[in-house]
Amino acid sequence: MKKFLKIFLEINIIANMVMVLFSCENSLDKVKEFIDTDTINGVLAYNVVFTRSDSGFVQAKLMAPVMHSMEGDSAILEFPKGFVAYLYEKDTIPTSKIRGDYGIRYDKEELMFAKDSVVVENLETKETLYSETLYWNQKTKKIYTRNSVKITSPDKIIYGDSLIANEGFTQRVIHGMRATLEIEDEE
Repeated sequence: MKKFLKIFLEINIIANMVMVLFSCENSLDKVKEFIDTDTINGVLAYNVVFTRSDSGFVQAKLMAPVMHSMEGDSAILEFPKGFVAYLYEKDTIPTSKIRGDYGIRYDKEELMFAKDSVVVENLETKETLYSETLYWNQKTKKIYTRNSVKITSPDKIIYGDSLIANEGFTQRVIHGMRATLEIEDEE
């Protein structure tokens, strides 16, 4: 009886293998197409660091705990857990910093949108911009928002309805400026 079960088991295994080999309808090319990275719609990555450089000089560095990349006609990079970007001017020391709790970059347009607790800091002048949304056009090297803004510096606080500035936050136009409060040093 043991010999019969052993033979029956071996025949069953061989029959299953033959059935699997000959029952597959997909050709090898179809299988390769399925696993090709060009056909994968999205990639999820953790603890990413992007560096943009020109002529050997770092221009920007973006870091995010989570990045979701979606390819296609309108490729995007999404940063659902927030991001921090440092901007450089032909130096190894960053001149400004942009961060937000959520970000999305539209590849074709080279446009980044940030929302929720957006902060832009000029690290040289110690000025800081606060807003709920911000667009960063990497082609024109401009940042802008249609939302209210608060700008703090060591000696004043400025409130406005919207803003357009260079990405280094050194030149700016504030629309609908509502208040400028001078801060006095206590000595």
